[in-house]
Amino acid sequence: MNLKITEKHLWIIKMLKDQDRIFQNLYNDLGPDLLSSQKRGDWTNTKELISKGRDWIINEIKESQLRGRGGAGFPTGLKWSFAPKEVGSRPHYLVINGDESEPGTCKDRDILRFEPHKLIEGCLLASYAVQAHICYIYIRGEYFVDGQKLQKAIDEAYEKKLIGKNSAGTGWDLDIYIHYGAGAYICGEETALLESIEGKKGQPRLKPPFPALIGLYGCPTIINNVETIAVVPTILRKGGKWFASLGREKNTGTKIFCISGNVNNPCNVEEEMSIPLKELIEVHAGGVVGGWDNLQAVIPGGSSMPLIPKEKCETLNMDFDSLMAEKSGLGTAGVVVINKDQDIIKCMARIARFYKHESCGQCTPCREGSGWMWRMLERMARGEASKDEIDMLSDVTKQIEGHTICAFGEGSSWPVQGLLRHFKDEIKKRNKFDPIVKESKNIPYLVDQHLLDKNA
Repeated sequence: MNLKITEKHLWIIKMLKDQDRIFQNLYNDLGPDLLSSQKRGDWTNTKELISKGRDWIINEIKESQLRGRGGAGFPTGLKWSFAPKEVGSRPHYLVINGDESEPGTCKDRDILRFEPHKLIEGCLLASYAVQAHICYIYIRGEYFVDGQKLQKAIDEAYEKKLIGKNSAGTGWDLDIYIHYGAGAYICGEETALLESIEGKKGQPRLKPPFPALIGLYGCPTIINNVETIAVVPTILRKGGKWFASLGREKNTGTKIFCISGNVNNPCNVEEEMSIPLKELIEVHAGGVVGGWDNLQAVIPGGSSMPLIPKEKCETLNMDFDSLMAEKSGLGTAGVVVINKDQDIIKCMARIARFYKHESCGQCTPCREGSGWMWRMLERMARGEASKDEIDMLSDVTKQIEGHTICAFGEGSSWPVQGLLRHFKDEIKKRNKFDPIVKESKNIPYLVDQHLLDKNA
C-alpha cells in the first residue's frame, strides 16, 4: 500500500521520543503515588548521585545547559554556584516557586498533582547541592487541592525515609514544607515570594543584595521553579550531555508547553526545545479554530510576553533565543493562540486590566502607569481614542519599562508594546478622530476607572 507522506507526518516523525520524555505521567495515566513513581524510575540510585558530591551535581547541571523554566531562563547551574560553599552561622534555604499565576500557564500544577515525587527527589538533590537542610515549596493559593496531593506524596517520602533524617540513606537531612500563597500574582516574583513566606506583605525587595546571599530570613537562599527542580533527577541519572543533546545550543532539553486559546485541542505537552511553533499548534493542539489562515497572533510565553503576528509564526522556533530575536520571549511557554474572530485590541485591554489589578503599588510608574495603559486601551477598543494617544500610550509603556524594582513593570508593558508594534494600523483604523473632534463629542479624556469597572 502506498502511503502519501505529508508535511504533518514528517512532523510526527520529529516528535520527542518516549525514551527522552521526563514527565511520563503528565496526563495521570500511571498514578502519582510513590510505588507508581518508582516504577517510572523515580528515586533510583539517589544515594549514589549524592555520593558523587555537590560539585559534581552542579557541574552536571551546568553541562546540561538547563535554564530556569519559570520565565526568566537564567542558567540553573550558575545560580546554584552562587550559594556560599561553606555554611556559616546562617543556614541555607531552598525555595521552590510554585506560585503559578501567569495567565495562559498551567504546567507546574500538573507536576504538583501528577509527578510530585520527581519534584520531591529534585528538592533533595538540589538541597544537597546548595547545602540547604530546609526546603519550602510555595504554592499558588488556588492550587489547594493540588497542594494536598503534593503533601500526600511528601508524607509517603517521609514514611519511606526518603526525606527527613538521613534522607534516602545519603546522610543528608532535609525537611520539606508547603507554604500556600493567597492568590497574589506579584508573589511569583522571587523576593516578593520570600516576603510572603516571612509573613509580610508580598512586595518585591530591592536587589542587590540578591537572595543567594541574603534571602529568606536574611540567609542564603536559592529559588527555583517547580519544573526546573523536577527535571534535575532525570538529568543527573542520564547525564548532562544527554539533556544538552536535545534542542539547540543554550536552549537545550525538554519543556512543557501549555497551549490554549483558539485551538481545537487545548493541552499541556512535553516537547523538545526549539520545536517549531506551527508544529506545536497543528500537531499537538489540533490546529487553529477556523484553520491556520484564520490565525491572527500568538502570545508565546504567558500573558506578559509580547504577541507574535501570524506571518512570523510560520517559521518560528520555540526557544529563548529565537523568540528574543523577534522581540518576544519564551517565558513560561504558555502559548495563547488568538484567531481572527477575536478583537485583538480588546484582548490586550483585558490583559492590561489584569496587570493593573495585580500591581503591588510599590513603584509609582507601575502603580499609576498600569491603570493608564488599561484605560487607554479600553478607549482604543471602543474607537474613542485620539490619534495622538497612540504615541502617548507607547511613551507610557517606556516610562514603566525599566523603571521599577522588579520585572512586573516589563510584564505589564510588553504586551502593550507588542500590540503597538504589530497592530498599530488596526488601532489607527478604529480611532480616526482628532482631539478637537473628540471634545465636541463630549468624551472624557480619562475615563473614570469605576465607570469602566461597572460596565466590564
